[in-house]
Amino acid sequence: MFALFGSLHRTRTLDQKDMVKFFLASGWLALALVAFVTLAPIRDRPMIAPPQFERFAGFFILGLVLVLAYSNRTILITLIVVGSAVILEALQLLTADRHGDLMDVLVKVAGGVCGISVVTLARVGITQAMTKIVSRG
Repeated sequence: MFALFGSLHRTRTLDQKDMVKFFLASGWLALALVAFVTLAPIRDRPMIAPPQFERFAGFFILGLVLVLAYSNRTILITLIVVGSAVILEALQLLTADRHGDLMDVLVKVAGGVCGISVVTLARVGITQAMTKIVSRG
């Protein structure tokens, strides 16, 4: 009987596979959300902050989460993020109440590249720090 209650109180910690699954789902969900916000009619678009900040932040989060999910594929993720910024902005030209703009593309690309860079630089820094700690023995 105590074993039954003991098992109810046990908590499962997140392992690396769980985190990768979380980042995978979050990354593709972020891309879907960015696509909706970019292509939806302007009246359906939520407004949280100034538009340029929203563009930068949306792609920053997209790049950051996708590079966390696909840690060995930084170039592929960069192509996906930059490509989605360009394609989504071009698709706005096909909508009645939206318009594509070069400055918007540049802000989105900058946000995505910054998100990717934060994770990449953090990994390099952590690796170098761990190497120094191990070499000091």
